[in-house]
Amino acid sequence: MTIEELQQEVIDEFSAFDDWMDKYQMIIDLGNEQPALDPAYKTEDNLIDGCQSRVWLHASYGNGLLHFEADSDAIITKGLIALLIRVLSDHTPQEILDTDLHFIDGIGLTQHLSPTRSNGLLSMVKQIKTYALIYSQKK
Repeated sequence: MTIEELQQEVIDEFSAFDDWMDKYQMIIDLGNEQPALDPAYKTEDNLIDGCQSRVWLHASYGNGLLHFEADSDAIITKGLIALLIRVLSDHTPQEILDTDLHFIDGIGLTQHLSPTRSNGLLSMVKQIKTYALIYSQKK
């Protein structure tokens, strides 16, 4: 699936809920379903700066595609990074760089996250885009 199709899939899934408590529960469920990150990747180098919680993001590159794995010590934050991975992992660096992540607004995250979680989410997006920029130059 394309990144755009994945974003629309996420928007459609979240639109099934009217109550934000249900949407938070879905984010928590995504965090619980996110596989644990190999402890070898839980290093200072993989910690995302700007997140109040500890979030580790590991990127690997193969066959022209970037693959992401992540973990967090906070369940909602783990759900947020799981959403980003679902949409952006296993695409080319250029596709990731060219993407407008409209699903974040489309599901209402911008309006419903606390300022610290919003800053953390922006830091996660920035780190993913930084990896994409680095790997786009390694052609």
